[in-house]
Amino acid sequence: MLRTYCILHFSVTVALGGFVFPDVDRLSGFMKTRKPKKPDLDELSREVMAFAEDREWLQFHTPKNLSMAIASESAELMELFLWCESHDSRALPEDSESRARIEEELADILIYSLQMANIAGIDPGQAIRNKLEVNARKYPVGLCRGRSLKAAQLG
Repeated sequence: MLRTYCILHFSVTVALGGFVFPDVDRLSGFMKTRKPKKPDLDELSREVMAFAEDREWLQFHTPKNLSMAIASESAELMELFLWCESHDSRALPEDSESRARIEEELADILIYSLQMANIAGIDPGQAIRNKLEVNARKYPVGLCRGRSLKAAQLG
C-alpha cells in the first residue's frame, strides 16, 4: 500500500512496502524521529527554499507567481466552506476527512507565503510581530473586545 505523509508539503516520506524513495531520504528522518517540538519559521523557511532549489523551481517562484499561488490556494480553502453556514463551519474541522483537506490547503497557503517571504527577503516572524503591533494600536482591547468593527468605526 502506498502511503504519503506530508509535513507542510515539503518534508515528505513516501513508503512502499517499507522502501523509502531516495528522493526524500534527506527529510524522511524527521518523520521517524518526530518529537513534540514544533519547527520554527526560520527552519520551515529554509526547508521550503531547499525543496524549491532541489527541483530547480526558483525560476518560477517570482513574486507575481507566488502571490497568485497564494490567492488560488486561498480560494481552494474557501471552497471547502462554500455554502456552509457560519455555525456549521466551526464543526467542519472536527470531521477527520474535512480536517485533512483543510490542513492540506492551509499548508499550501503557508508554503507559498513562506516562499514569498524568502524571495522578497522578508523575515516572516518579524513581519508578523510588526503587523501585530500595528493591529494592537489600531484595535485597542478596550474599544474592540467582542466587536467586529473596522478601525475607523471604533470610537
